[in-house]
Amino acid sequence: MSNQLQGQVAWITGGGSGIGLAGAMALAQAGAHVVITGRNTSTNASALKTLQDVGSAQAVQLDVADKHAVKTVAAGILAEHGRIDILVNSAGTNATQRNFDVLTTDAWDDVVGINLSGSFYCAHAVLPAMRAQRSGLIINVSSWAGLYATKLTGPAYNTTKRAVLALTESINMEECMHGIRATSLLPGEVATPIMEKRPTPPSQEQRDLMVQAQDMGQAILFLAQMPSRTCINELVISPTHNRFYLGGLETPPARS
Repeated sequence: MSNQLQGQVAWITGGGSGIGLAGAMALAQAGAHVVITGRNTSTNASALKTLQDVGSAQAVQLDVADKHAVKTVAAGILAEHGRIDILVNSAGTNATQRNFDVLTTDAWDDVVGINLSGSFYCAHAVLPAMRAQRSGLIINVSSWAGLYATKLTGPAYNTTKRAVLALTESINMEECMHGIRATSLLPGEVATPIMEKRPTPPSQEQRDLMVQAQDMGQAILFLAQMPSRTCINELVISPTHNRFYLGGLETPPARS
C-alpha cells in the first residue's frame, strides 16, 4: 500500500457503490482516511467492511439533496479529523422514465437535487475549511453527457451533468488563490449499478466492454496524487469500444 496520501482526509459521496466506492478504495489504499456517505445504510455498511480491509474508513448516512444534513456531516468530519483534503462528489442518479414525454417534475427535482444541488451543497460545506488550510481538491463526477447531450441519458441528467462543469470552473476561478483546485471527471459508459436505471439495461456482454468502476478509482487516485500546484480542470474517460462512436447508441456532435 502506498502512503502518499497519509494524513489526508477524503470525503466521498455516493461512496457505497460504483465510482464512489472504487475511488474510496483507491484513496484508502494510498493512505488517506476515507469517509463515505450514502443514502442506503446497508450499502454503506457493506462498503465500509470492504474499505476497512484495505485502509482507514468510516461511513455516514447522508442524502446530499438535504442541505442541512450535508452541513451537519461536514461539520462532524471536521470536528473529528480537523480537516478535509479531498471531496469526491460521486453521488448521482437518473430517472428511468427520463425523456420529455414521460419525465415527471418530481423525477426532475430528484435528479437535480442529487446531481447538481448535492454537489454544490457539499462543495459549499468544505470550502471554508479548505480556505483555512490553504489547500484542497474537489472532484465533481460529471459525465460524457455533460459534453454530449443524448436522448439516452435524458434532459435532467444532461442538464445537471453539464451544469457540473460550470460549477467546477466557478470553484477554480474563485478559489485558486486559496490553493484549492477542482476537477470535472467525465466518464463515458461505466459498468456501475446506475445502468439498472436505464429503460433497457445493457447486457453483461456490453458492460464488460465499458469502463469499469476500478478504472475510475484509478483516475480519482491520479487526480489526488498530482502535485498541488497543478489543476486538471477536466478529465474525460471513455471506453475504447465506445458505442457512441460506433453507432451502437447516438453519435455525439463534435465539440465546439
